[in-house]
Amino acid sequence: MKPFDESQGDNVLIDNQYASFEWAGSRVAPTSLDSARLLLVNYDLADELGLSLSDQQWLELTSGQQLLPGMVPFAQVYAGHQFGGFSPRLGDGRALLLGEVITPAGERWDLHLKGAGKTPYSRFGDGRAVLRSSLREYLASEAMHHLGIPTTRALSLVGSDEPVYREQTETGAALLRTAASHLRFGHFEYFYYSSQPERIPGLLNYLIDTQWPDLAKSPQGYAELFERVVMRTAGLIAQWQAAGFCHGVMNTDNMSMLGLTLDYGPYGFLDAYDPDHICNHSDHGGRYAYDQQPAVGLWNLQRLAQALSGHIELETLQQSLGKYEHALLSRYSELMRQKLGLEQWREEDPALFRDMFSLMAEHKVDYSCWFRRLALLESEGELPKSLLALLPAPDAWQDWFARYRARLAQENLTQAERRAAMDAVNPKYVLRNHLAQRAIEQAEQGDMAEADTLLQLLAAPFDEQPGFEHYAEPAPEWAASLCISCSS
Repeated sequence: MKPFDESQGDNVLIDNQYASFEWAGSRVAPTSLDSARLLLVNYDLADELGLSLSDQQWLELTSGQQLLPGMVPFAQVYAGHQFGGFSPRLGDGRALLLGEVITPAGERWDLHLKGAGKTPYSRFGDGRAVLRSSLREYLASEAMHHLGIPTTRALSLVGSDEPVYREQTETGAALLRTAASHLRFGHFEYFYYSSQPERIPGLLNYLIDTQWPDLAKSPQGYAELFERVVMRTAGLIAQWQAAGFCHGVMNTDNMSMLGLTLDYGPYGFLDAYDPDHICNHSDHGGRYAYDQQPAVGLWNLQRLAQALSGHIELETLQQSLGKYEHALLSRYSELMRQKLGLEQWREEDPALFRDMFSLMAEHKVDYSCWFRRLALLESEGELPKSLLALLPAPDAWQDWFARYRARLAQENLTQAERRAAMDAVNPKYVLRNHLAQRAIEQAEQGDMAEADTLLQLLAAPFDEQPGFEHYAEPAPEWAASLCISCSS
């Protein structure tokens, strides 16, 4: 493993402060991916990070063939509660923190390579990623970013002919992703449960130094840090719920300390509205069903609080945890009012929302199409045909529409202003599983055109984008049979 020539790393400043914590993981060189070919590069994001590389450099970096000057590949160790049960030693089993790029703005961003080969934390795994799951993460992280939902980002993707064995033989891939930090709740759990509590302040100080330097001089810096994690997590999950997004594997090792959407696997956006929807076919008990996500978020924060209990007073931890529900519900209520074109809060709003969701569930109304097309509703007259097309029994909705119209009459917006406001928060294009699956199948045949089209649409999800309306239709019936599991 050789670094690029210094000339190839011009104007790219790489550090790896985290790798200096030798107790926090293991230095491991990536295992080069054979017959690699470059599939996708997020050039706009790369420019923001100050990473001006040629396509050949992106290929060599993402396939694990070469490193940029200053990179020190490092596999992080962490633990986690997985489906409620504690796993004491997990860690980066197929991923490496290559380094931290210092952007032109002076910010620090992780460069994290998934599919980099075996590490001391691979257990019985092969350390590889497959094209199916890697492309799913690339698409999803970009979709979430452009919806305004905090997330890790995809930088580059390579594929190969190297066979990788999952439920069936697939082809290998590697994904380079970035975030301000990849620290998880599970990092702190590992040192708590392995009787190394003296290591925890090192991680807390690292977060403060790199993310929240304003806390450095605060006598209650750790407590304030925890409260920020609580509030960010509450805000994130409120956005998930409003967007109809299901994560699928909300283990504590998949929970970000920065409140980012982390580790995309069997995720899914709701098609027909079902509050009990389970997007992960491996989740037989429905622990991570759509309507369970808010409660699981709090449960996970309680596990984090336990791990930090030797460094923050118990009463302080409980006070911060006590703010979670109000923060989540307040943010969710705000987001739902925006989705319905309501600027002001009224006492009757919760009942209006509740009855709407009850009808949507009963009639299996498409979640994203419903909110987008609801903007077409006028103050009086017939219902828009495109909205009626979503309702198998329109008569059952007459009372609700009358109440909604009466509620809109209490607002000060004109019809045009309301529609513009609703269109700005209700995406026309979302990453439905059947769309991702079609892009994956074509990519496996060497054709990235469908993935490119999806990325174009998802980069501007609120725009009309004429000519692509068929991507904004409800999912076909066969989409319900797609099996998305933890291996995805």
